[in-house]
Amino acid sequence: MDFSTKDTAVVITDPQNDFLSPDGVTWALVGESVTENRTVEHLEQLIRAAKDSGYQVFVSPHYYFPTDYGWQFGGTLENLMHEIKMFDRSGALSLEEFEGSGADWVDPLGKYIGDGETIVTSPHKVFGPETNDLALQLRKRGINKVILAGMSANLCVEAHMRQLTEDGFEVVVVKDATAGARHPELGDGYEAALVNFAYIASGVITTDEATAALI
Repeated sequence: MDFSTKDTAVVITDPQNDFLSPDGVTWALVGESVTENRTVEHLEQLIRAAKDSGYQVFVSPHYYFPTDYGWQFGGTLENLMHEIKMFDRSGALSLEEFEGSGADWVDPLGKYIGDGETIVTSPHKVFGPETNDLALQLRKRGINKVILAGMSANLCVEAHMRQLTEDGFEVVVVKDATAGARHPELGDGYEAALVNFAYIASGVITTDEATAALI
């Protein structure tokens, strides 16, 4: 892929404390992978390079509101997220107790996301962007190529990669600007994702490769 500010954007999924902070509710599962990949550092490097070179940055966040706890069923990780109160917010129209919460942006990414130029979409509710306005926001700005990173590799990142591909976008995944859970029974989510990234994405690159291409 040739990147251009005219048709290419950076998309970040779930750059939030519950995934990326040692205080987050999933740190016991994802912390080792986040630390090994230097995920937060690489996300900052990628976002800063994009903004310095005039590329648009989109964030597809994950939030749960009190009304979402009326759902009657869910998958394995979906149920876990509800059980541990992951990405909880007090309401769709309220930022009460948002700052510093698990749903808030991990430091130091917040200063970039809150700069008034980053496009923060409506929340996705399970893993993929089918339930939010990411594709609409991209299309309305003439974007057809996506540089994808964020959390979590085999869940929201992979789901976004798959759906954006189905929606006709070219997608490159930044493999060291993501991470995944390691579970004694479910397995290594990051390693599983790398296989599918290689099979499906238009490219799988490192943060250094991505930032060099954005210049």
